[in-house]
Amino acid sequence: MPPQAEAIVDLDAYRANIATLAAYAPNSALMAVVKADAYGHGMPQCARAAREAGAAWLGVATIVEALALRADGDTGDVLCWLASPGADFASATAAGVEVTASSAEQLAEIIAAGARPKVQLKVDTGLSRNGAYGDQWTALVAAAAAAQSAGTAEITGVWSHFACADEPAHPANDEQERVFTEAVAELAAAGVTPALRHLSNSAATLTRPSAHLDLVRVGIASYGINPDRSLVHDATLLPVMTLQAELAAVKRVPAGTSVSYGHTWTAERETTLGLVPIGYAEGILRTASNKGQVAYGDQRAPVTGTICMDQFVVDLGDASAQRGDVVTVFGPGGPTADDWAIAAGTIAYEVVTRLGGRIERTFRGER
Repeated sequence: MPPQAEAIVDLDAYRANIATLAAYAPNSALMAVVKADAYGHGMPQCARAAREAGAAWLGVATIVEALALRADGDTGDVLCWLASPGADFASATAAGVEVTASSAEQLAEIIAAGARPKVQLKVDTGLSRNGAYGDQWTALVAAAAAAQSAGTAEITGVWSHFACADEPAHPANDEQERVFTEAVAELAAAGVTPALRHLSNSAATLTRPSAHLDLVRVGIASYGINPDRSLVHDATLLPVMTLQAELAAVKRVPAGTSVSYGHTWTAERETTLGLVPIGYAEGILRTASNKGQVAYGDQRAPVTGTICMDQFVVDLGDASAQRGDVVTVFGPGGPTADDWAIAAGTIAYEVVTRLGGRIERTFRGER
């Protein structure tokens, strides 16, 4: 049976995006970020495609994600960076996964797991999330130098993350580069010179060559989504995901018919309504009620009424639609993920990463 709702992931488009982004930083290695199930696109499949496209590194947030890559057969360089106290650093190290230390205390915990782990150090240059800041960085540098001298850890990298790279003219970008350069110099003065320095995310890869350094980390752009809808660049990025669904019901209704919970939409004319069998249980944002659109053939059909847990209704006008016809929620030939983000008052990252529930994923271009 064909799926009632389907997220079609085009791995050829994904590979093309990886190649496009790599060309923007030709002197840097590339890390394909596949955290959060590859931003909702399917981590195992995208990880394999990234390697096929030449990605030297894969990046994930958690140890669990990194171990899932290993279980799927990946043997290349992998970095993870988000771990609470008590994380399974021993398993990560045993699997050859590189982990991140954001404080001297965390580095001690990693080392205590044994087996001379490969560790990258994260410095907080102004995002104020993870990473060592100020005196914390000085303490982490000292601990890293001691660990390297004692042979209890191999310090392989130092990195940070931009807060405003999707606004290339924002003064925070220059300031974060300056702080990062000083942090690396402090590390070198302590006798630690990791092979990898990395700072650039997707937006900086596209717009900030000075920050490319030894490695760039590409996430959202690799899935064909602009890091910010206002970010200007000349890269051709191909949308990787198309979300489609079959109409579960079609009905002709008279003017004055109200739709869905709360009757927040009422037909001003006789029209045809189509029922799309996905809702907020599948990650369709309820805040896009009465604002989102789908594509039906060559026309756009607006969402009418409140998006429900399992379904939402669209206005098909006078189209001769029938049950089983396919609508494109977003993807080539229809609205974009960013169109839905605008309708919902959010960003395209959230639109794709939250998809789940009863949506089936289909992968095209697997090798």
